[in-house]
Amino acid sequence: MKEKKVTTSTRTIPLIPLRGLTVFPYMVIHFDVGRERSINALEEAMVNDQLVFLVAQKEAEINAPTLEDIYEVGTIAKIKQMLKLPGDTIRVLVEGISRGKIMNVLQETPYFQVEIEEKNYKNEVMIDSEAEALMRSVIDAFEEYVEISNKISPEILITIAEIEMPGRLADTIASNVFIKPHQKQEVLEAFDPLDRLEILYKILLEEIQILEIEKKINNRVKKQINKVQKEYYLREQLKAIQKELGEDEGIVEEVAEYKEKLRALKFPKDVHEKIDREIDRLLKLSPASAETGVIRNYIDWALSLPWNKETKDRLDLKKSAAILDEDHYGLKKVKERILEYLAIRQLAKSMKGPIVCLVGPPGVGKTSIAKSIARSLNRKFVRMSLGGVRDEAEIRGHRRTYVGAIPGRIISSIRQAGTRNPLFLLDEIDKLASDFRGDPASALLEVLDPEQNHDFTDHFMELPFNLSKVLFITTANSLDTIPRPLLDRMEVIRIAGYTEEEKLNIASRYLLPKQVKEHGLKAVSLQVSEKALRNIINHYTREAGVRNLERQIANLCRKVAKRVVEEKLKSIHITPANLKKYLGNPYYRYEMANQKDEVGIARGLAWTIVGGDTLSIEVTPMKGNGKLVLTGQLGDVMKESARAGISYIRSREEELKIDPEFHNNLDIHIHIPEGATPKDGPSAGITMATAVISALTKIPVNKDIAMTGEITLRGRVLPVGGIKEKVLAAKRAGIQKVLMPMDNKRDLDEVPDNVKRKIQFVFVEHMDEVLEHALKRGEENEN
Repeated sequence: MKEKKVTTSTRTIPLIPLRGLTVFPYMVIHFDVGRERSINALEEAMVNDQLVFLVAQKEAEINAPTLEDIYEVGTIAKIKQMLKLPGDTIRVLVEGISRGKIMNVLQETPYFQVEIEEKNYKNEVMIDSEAEALMRSVIDAFEEYVEISNKISPEILITIAEIEMPGRLADTIASNVFIKPHQKQEVLEAFDPLDRLEILYKILLEEIQILEIEKKINNRVKKQINKVQKEYYLREQLKAIQKELGEDEGIVEEVAEYKEKLRALKFPKDVHEKIDREIDRLLKLSPASAETGVIRNYIDWALSLPWNKETKDRLDLKKSAAILDEDHYGLKKVKERILEYLAIRQLAKSMKGPIVCLVGPPGVGKTSIAKSIARSLNRKFVRMSLGGVRDEAEIRGHRRTYVGAIPGRIISSIRQAGTRNPLFLLDEIDKLASDFRGDPASALLEVLDPEQNHDFTDHFMELPFNLSKVLFITTANSLDTIPRPLLDRMEVIRIAGYTEEEKLNIASRYLLPKQVKEHGLKAVSLQVSEKALRNIINHYTREAGVRNLERQIANLCRKVAKRVVEEKLKSIHITPANLKKYLGNPYYRYEMANQKDEVGIARGLAWTIVGGDTLSIEVTPMKGNGKLVLTGQLGDVMKESARAGISYIRSREEELKIDPEFHNNLDIHIHIPEGATPKDGPSAGITMATAVISALTKIPVNKDIAMTGEITLRGRVLPVGGIKEKVLAAKRAGIQKVLMPMDNKRDLDEVPDNVKRKIQFVFVEHMDEVLEHALKRGEENEN
């Protein structure tokens, strides 16, 4: 090479230290940046000329390198592309431009800013015979290296052959050979192109010699070992290499650990084979491969599932009954059903787990009774809330082809329980939703079918898991929104609202002691009289369950705790007289809304998702042309019941002594107060008809009567639902007589005897019987 003309220049540029990576000029490469100082340097470069100075670290494991930890010579590179990745990491694509040497450090925070010296050889293209010979020797050595190593694509030789500049040739080859980082740095630090070629030529010859020795050893060893010895040799060789690199916990040890776990656990044959295949795949993949993480995650899940582990049921009926009674007052049907299950388990050991659906208003203890059942059976308890679940993958899992795939919540909860026979509570099953991501209710069909769930297959696991021994319990406020096929797979047990006596027992036995303990009042004697508790139940809550009752008791305890701290009291006694002082004015009144018999006002009974309630239906006829006005936020079914009642009245005008022209001369306005509350259903049919007849005949309705029943065009009274809740609502409101359909007589079996004794029940089959009891005809002439 002719006399070199070297031009030297300086520039100020941000610096990024690299771990285990050396970048050469003319090299295009991408790498990830995650350290804060490096990210700041990137941002600074993007603001200016997009140039950064890339320097290798001397020790790759140092996380926060100082100037002593990095080399002086590096590469000036231009940022071609930046891509933000999850986890505050940036992927950068850069192109090496030229070498540089650090001359001065201007700043170290918030990023390295350095002054570098850059040398450019202007006449590098003018090559003499010495340079030509050296270039050919390096190319020949590289071709031999490629042939022996089998790690580099032969196509790279075409690119190398077209390079005419010595310096660029050395840089391109150095960036493609597998040599140690300090050797690459040695090539990088050679600014003179000829010196660079000589260093690279020496390194290539050394590598070729090592590769040839390695090849001879491998050929000799292969002839001496059989298949088992070969596998052992390779594993040991890999272990030695990893140990030399400081990677003791290699993938080989991990695979061996998985194999040992697999042998120790007893799996079904097909499950064992599938997991074994996945473990073998893990060994064949590169540790840096994205699929390695997916397979590792899959194996961890498969090995952690309780394929054969289960708890032993407590089959002592007396002890289980005592536990259920200890935790809950009442709920006889639920307790009886569980004891039946235990009795059958004693007789038939292989009985499949039943699917029980507890339906009732909020706060009646559906979730807590499930926990008590798990305790009585000595089973693990897991709960999964289905409220608002829209994605089918929540139930069946994601397929492994998706990034971030995980098993569904059914399999996840089974792993959480650690046994294959837990008590599994599917809460709020009536609040499932569906959209473009699938229908979770349909996905639950297999889970909740005792004839199918013995081989439930999750999309992620792709292995059949036996759910037949799981005791599934579902809860719902209403059956109306549960799809029929799903409901068909469940045994429905209704939990109605509590009576006053039941609430009193629950408050005194469970709620009050619990809140006293939680509010730190154990050392203080807090006594709440029975009448005070009854007042809280009747005048401060209006619900089917006891959730608000517990809130009011907690409110009382807070007020008491404040007095105890302020006044240093030793004991406090709560009575009806001083209850108002703690809880304020009563929120509700349960006496009759109409204190006297009135024309056009009838009291109906309604069922809601929070229990039973009473409806005061008001009717006013006005001069008009026969319009029917319905107000009070009524549903379509209730509106149809009102029209059916009007049609019945028109068909009986003569018998009822009503003006035959009322439907032409009068507008009838039917209103149900509390209009903000949606109301629907056919059970107010006879109540609306009674109120209309009363308004048209001027005969008052008995104030002590409430009624429920569907009306037909012929005046027949059809049965309705929610009888227990409606009767409890009537008792709370002080109703003395309840009219209900004859076909609902059998539903009174669910009503407590102490409630039935305080109310007179009249069972009717026709509207004439309703009017006979509801209207006070003795006052007809007075009006």
